[in-house]
Amino acid sequence: MASVNHRMGPAEWGFLFALAFLWSWIFFFTKIALTEMRPFTVVFLRLGIGAAMLHIATLATGNRLPTSWRIWTAFFAMGAVNNFIPFCLIAYGQTQIASGLAAILNATTPLFTVMFAQFLTSDERMTRNRLCGVLLGLAGVVVMIGWGALRGLTTNIAGQAAILGAAICYACAGIFGRRFRGLPALVTATGQVSAGAAVALPLALTIDQPWTHPMPGIAAWAAILAAAMFCTALGYALYFRILATAGATNLMLVTLLMPAGAVFLGIAILGERIHLGDFAGMVLIGFGLVSIDGRAFALIRPRSPLEAGEPVHARGRRPAS
Repeated sequence: MASVNHRMGPAEWGFLFALAFLWSWIFFFTKIALTEMRPFTVVFLRLGIGAAMLHIATLATGNRLPTSWRIWTAFFAMGAVNNFIPFCLIAYGQTQIASGLAAILNATTPLFTVMFAQFLTSDERMTRNRLCGVLLGLAGVVVMIGWGALRGLTTNIAGQAAILGAAICYACAGIFGRRFRGLPALVTATGQVSAGAAVALPLALTIDQPWTHPMPGIAAWAAILAAAMFCTALGYALYFRILATAGATNLMLVTLLMPAGAVFLGIAILGERIHLGDFAGMVLIGFGLVSIDGRAFALIRPRSPLEAGEPVHARGRRPAS
């Protein structure tokens, strides 16, 4: 099959920006929770509470979870690769490196997605626009966060490897999750988050043994509840909605938008000012998104009748009307 560049309509772009806004908070919430909770406990609580909320939403909307063992096997695989493993890697990585460097390394997810999709899919092959767009977006993230964050690349290699491992997991999960296109997004989100929570529970109990530690304070619990409700439950409902119609490559652009969302949150909530680097980074990210989507370039490049979907007849003539 020829390469197809999935284009996103207004709804998909709206969902993508909404998801980026929600996930912009996750590093902040995780950092707060880790001050008083162990990493596996944080992962389980985020997934477990998020799964409970998704089950309620699934029942309230009249949906039902599938009973096929094959689908649930896929849910457990997706929950491990998309939730449990990367959450644990990020939780560990954030104990070793600064949040800014973690955000830059996490933003490599679309780059891995483009590379993996070249070999694992038939309709999301690598194109020049996609590769250039991802590299532009990644450069924009670095400019926005600041080149100084890259100085940490010479230390704490284990923490950096953990965040890159999480990015690779997310890339693989985006491609693997394409198999759930026939299910409602809410059902898929409920299944995979529930499976991820089931995987995390025994590790939280055996390794962290949370009952041996002091009861966390209000701030830690508030961070967990917010992460579960917004970043996990609502976030993954949007995630699978975008994946079903826009493809894995476009979905993973969310990691390029998350730092921009963090900047806007700082301006709106903390009263911070936008700096030249923030603006320049956003411009680069914008160029990257336009390049990947390809629509702007299509407007200025003349299309052949085959690309435009017009019938081609003998000697290239259109039929008389």
